[in-house]
Amino acid sequence: MSNRFDWQSQLAKAYTTFPEAQQKPVIGITGNYGELTCKIGEGYYKSVWKAGGVPVIIPPLRDTDSIINTLEHIDGLLLSGGADFNPLYAGEEPDKRLSGINSERDLPELLITQLAYNRQIPILGICRGIQTLALALGGKVMQDISETAQIKHSQDADRSEPTHSVSVEEDSILYHIYKSYLSPLTSHLSPLLFVNSFHHQAVGDTGQRFRVTARSADGIIEAMESTEHKRIMGVQWHPECMDEGLPIFQWLVQEAAQYREVCQVHQHILTLDTHCDTPMFFDQNIQFTHRDPKILVDLHKMTEGHQDATIMVAYLPQPTDHPKEYADNIFDQIEHIVADNSQYIALARNPNDLWMNKHQGKKSIMLGIENGHALDGKIENLRHFAQRGIVYMTLCHNGDNDICDSARGSQTWGGVSDFGKQVIREMNRLGIMVDLSHAHEKSFYDALELSQTPIVCSHSSCRALCDHPRNLTDDQMRALAAKGGVMQVTLYNGFLVKDGQATIEDAMRHLEYAIDVMGIDHVGLGTDFDGDGGIVGLANSSELPNFTRQLLKRQFSEEDIQKIWGGNFIRVMNDAQMRNE
Repeated sequence: MSNRFDWQSQLAKAYTTFPEAQQKPVIGITGNYGELTCKIGEGYYKSVWKAGGVPVIIPPLRDTDSIINTLEHIDGLLLSGGADFNPLYAGEEPDKRLSGINSERDLPELLITQLAYNRQIPILGICRGIQTLALALGGKVMQDISETAQIKHSQDADRSEPTHSVSVEEDSILYHIYKSYLSPLTSHLSPLLFVNSFHHQAVGDTGQRFRVTARSADGIIEAMESTEHKRIMGVQWHPECMDEGLPIFQWLVQEAAQYREVCQVHQHILTLDTHCDTPMFFDQNIQFTHRDPKILVDLHKMTEGHQDATIMVAYLPQPTDHPKEYADNIFDQIEHIVADNSQYIALARNPNDLWMNKHQGKKSIMLGIENGHALDGKIENLRHFAQRGIVYMTLCHNGDNDICDSARGSQTWGGVSDFGKQVIREMNRLGIMVDLSHAHEKSFYDALELSQTPIVCSHSSCRALCDHPRNLTDDQMRALAAKGGVMQVTLYNGFLVKDGQATIEDAMRHLEYAIDVMGIDHVGLGTDFDGDGGIVGLANSSELPNFTRQLLKRQFSEEDIQKIWGGNFIRVMNDAQMRNE
């Protein structure tokens, strides 16, 4: 018998080595639908395979359980081409030139696109797929371009034949993907890429989440990519049909491989955000177990972002009537949220709790106080809050209090007050970390000298890169590291850049600078989510894998990633709590 038909020998070959197969990123491809059949053009799955991925077909099911379980098992998403969208999904009536719509596909693909977007899964949209991206994520689709277009966009040539050109923006991912294929600049403002074309719809407006990266000669949008540092791109033509099309599939597979690596890292490490202000929104009837648009941290976003733990603080403005009761009310509400959702969330008081909760598949919430005003001038209240389980207290906020001077205050005490000295000694005794974010520079040095355990700055950044009194100078950072403390880079726009909008690249710049000054053992991340923290690329808890992706991109080891992702902070916490014992 010919070896071609000897399938048992092919099976035996798979078992001649271990493991049987090389691990490759899995790319889900949305299936087309017609004549009671889910089907897909061979160009899609063969291009994914040639690019080094494993293609799987996603049938057009509206069932959210099916969609979400699918997303748990893929590393990248390919939105395929096909029929027109029903314009009712865009709140529009059908244009008379609208072609056939596909009711089986529309809703499932809009759902899977939004859900994949929330999970930071890399996405490539092709033809109808770019329109899916626009419709699902805030843009608009033109139902027909015949009146706008000045060139023929629906050609009947063989699909492998280039039929028109598109101009590509030089600062785009698309440009770098196809750089060797682009024609040299002549009279055009941008280099040209020759593509095929057979469509009568197009993206009319990308929305804020995307920018145009290629246009045809008549101005029709031919490609777009994310403005949010997400690995998402759409093209109007069909690269799966062209000999020159493979590089864009290689891009998708490479991004999917990186996404897979990020997810694997998050399985191994514990991710702790050391400062979030979500309790500030408790009076707005938030739903922590919903994906609540009013807040940046909730159970869904933490899950999407593979975030294990956060320290929720009771922030106290000054003045606050009955400050102890004010803080207690916040902690009561946190405990109520946890009690109502004990299958998924648990309180943590120490590092062992954090790891045990992760082992049990639960998210952890730790408690902290932002502003020692909560003590109401009474040292016994500190003991009360220790019993409630706080792990740190930020000594002050944006004004001097009876403990110390603030970075934004008027230097009432010339540093730490006499009462503040008692507070720091008692915090040491009780195993509560001393947090000097918001403190005046003199308060910082006073506390550093007074504290018998390392201190933390739970949400601060580097003054050398952004001259703000809330940020730490190089000398402060070195002094903090010398005493074993940590500085957690924060995502507050004004602490990262003096002007303009901060991005994830700015946060990484501060982190790398801090590492250069302090060393890898003294840095971390304190987002300040829901306290005005959140930047482009790290806008909420669901986007935290982007931070890990940047660390991997910079070739940090998994050991160092764990240090940055809370390990250093946990070391200080453990030191403080062990002394208490």
